[in-house]
Amino acid sequence: MDNINLTSPEIAALWSTYLQSTAENCFYKHFLQHTSDVEIKPLLEEALVLNEGYIQEIKAIFTTEIFPIPVGFSDKDVDLSAPALFTDLFALSFVYRSGQILINNFSTYLGKVARTDVVNVFDNGLTTRKSLYTKSLDLMLSKGIYDRPPKMSYPKNVEFIDHPSSLIKAWFGEERSLNAFELGELFFAIERNCIGLIIMIGLIQVTNDQEVKDYLIKGKKLSEKQIEVFNQILKDNGNFPTFPVTLEVTDSTVSPFSDKLIMFLISVTGQLGFTTLSYAMSVSARKDLAVRYTTFIGEILKYGNEGLKIMIKRGWIEQPPQSPNRADLLK
Repeated sequence: MDNINLTSPEIAALWSTYLQSTAENCFYKHFLQHTSDVEIKPLLEEALVLNEGYIQEIKAIFTTEIFPIPVGFSDKDVDLSAPALFTDLFALSFVYRSGQILINNFSTYLGKVARTDVVNVFDNGLTTRKSLYTKSLDLMLSKGIYDRPPKMSYPKNVEFIDHPSSLIKAWFGEERSLNAFELGELFFAIERNCIGLIIMIGLIQVTNDQEVKDYLIKGKKLSEKQIEVFNQILKDNGNFPTFPVTLEVTDSTVSPFSDKLIMFLISVTGQLGFTTLSYAMSVSARKDLAVRYTTFIGEILKYGNEGLKIMIKRGWIEQPPQSPNRADLLK
């Protein structure tokens, strides 16, 4: 890689993956201290090994480039002597949800990087993480804890919209039934918030810092609101309301995680909520859905900004790599 410097998208992809992988590992290490399920434990071990691989590859690239290695998260951010906070089944759900996120992230990064060693990090990462995701999905199905998205009747034939007024009514009218895109995105918005809600409940239960706890309680209410609104839309469309993940929180009141790690996790999930709702809005044409997605996107942004202020005040947030300010250099 002589004389080929990292581009800004490559730096951003490596830097964010390093932080997220070190944070995830704290959760996997906690789960592994308590997991007894002989089918779930190997998946947690595999997830930990894969993450350690990404971390070492990225660290090697940064070292070669004489680029500052992020602090990220370490064993200082997880108390391995703390009692289990979540059950084995939720640990499995965590592997499943992390897989969804990383597959999406890695495929996005692959479209933005070019240097061979960086491409290899995300190409190999995508392959290995897809394999683990499939295993976690299969195991959730076999244990009966995966709730499939809503089904719909197959259309009898292919149809075309043949009149402008019918297009406006069929595409933008609130009274029409939900199409396949809209049904799927509503389900996954509910699923994402259900997993987030369970994490919030567990973290609220063990967090002693009142400011962090108050912030988590706000996040819990925001997740509950989204679940309620999206389920009502499904119900109005003739579908059953859903809660894809069962409540898998123990009665422990001892925090396994640092407040810094907790706030980072909530920050990342908020960013994902913004992106996924934005995508859902882009494929949903019913105006009532657009209104609800827009409202929640605004609330998520406001909530994320509050969290950012807390993290900055506490010195918990690492500054992303910055380019020189050309305007200042040219003065």
